[in-house]
Amino acid sequence: MKFTVSRQLLLKPLQLVAGVVERRNTLPVLANVLVETTDSGIRLTGTDLEVSVVAKVHGAEIAREGSATVPARKLADICRSLPDDALVSIELEDQRAVVRSGRSRYALATLPVSDFPSIREEGKEEVRVTLDAKLLARLIAQVGFSMAQQDVRYFLNGMLLELTPTHTRVVATDGHRLAMATVPQAGGTAAKSQAIIPRKGVLEIARLLGDADGDMRLVLGQSQLALDTGDFELITKLIDGRFPDYEKVVPKHDGAILKADRGALRLACQRASILSNEKYRGVRLLVEPEQLTIQANNPEQEEALEVVQVEFGGQAMEIGFNVSYLQEVLGALETEEIQMSMADANSSAVIRGVGNEEALYVVMPMRL
Repeated sequence: MKFTVSRQLLLKPLQLVAGVVERRNTLPVLANVLVETTDSGIRLTGTDLEVSVVAKVHGAEIAREGSATVPARKLADICRSLPDDALVSIELEDQRAVVRSGRSRYALATLPVSDFPSIREEGKEEVRVTLDAKLLARLIAQVGFSMAQQDVRYFLNGMLLELTPTHTRVVATDGHRLAMATVPQAGGTAAKSQAIIPRKGVLEIARLLGDADGDMRLVLGQSQLALDTGDFELITKLIDGRFPDYEKVVPKHDGAILKADRGALRLACQRASILSNEKYRGVRLLVEPEQLTIQANNPEQEEALEVVQVEFGGQAMEIGFNVSYLQEVLGALETEEIQMSMADANSSAVIRGVGNEEALYVVMPMRL
């Protein structure tokens, strides 16, 4: 194996692939990236046995075809530290990958290619659909923060992807709040399909689609999901479990609706949170027809009080929320104005953007 490529063309694909690699591994070869050269170009593969990312590098000069597994982070660090206009040459010599650039030379240890695992499974039951890459990235950004982390209810440690003939939907919940985003998808799947993508898979998809443009292919199997943008391919295992019936979580009540400027409310929550209890993060909302008062206090007897001008068509009420949950919802919404529907102090609030029905958030109240 021997090839030469510019640093700029190699660095981004290499960083995306190296990002999947865990710092601590059960198998030594999992710390490596698989480098394969053919007459069509270079393929880089990294995996942690749960998620696998393949990146194609274009514009390389292939002198000799072959393959090797090279330490992922070391190779990425070397390329990152080279000058922007550098040319990088990598050659396999005596079971070592020799990296040359200008007067620099690095010899990296390799491991047998036969030891590098593949997590791809050819399943019979597959759903294939074409999605806009930017659209999926936006949906993930709208709900990803609501995923649970290390919850014993393992099916909450991920995001539900639902494909139907009419829409594409993503849902995430940690048991205290729920986020849902839906977009119409004409000519989607023939029947309703659901899959729970694990947290790491969701984060890697978001990273992968950060700069992606155009359509991508999505293949949903029984135990894994594959995405292909053309330059990058990602495979992630799925969580084998039953996601909660999210439609039952969304309150059906016609509660009183509060409308407020999103930016003003977000900043008020941010300031009030400074003096909230660091552990419980609770704030008290006093809702009145023309104003919303946000109160926070902590064990040191410190207090914060913020008043925001709002429109509210119901009876005055007092309700408690985790201020971090409110901040994340207000940060995810993009509309200038938001609306919050509340029935009473013991019922969950439903938050949406005014004029944008794409995303919906349900936040449970707190006892203060």
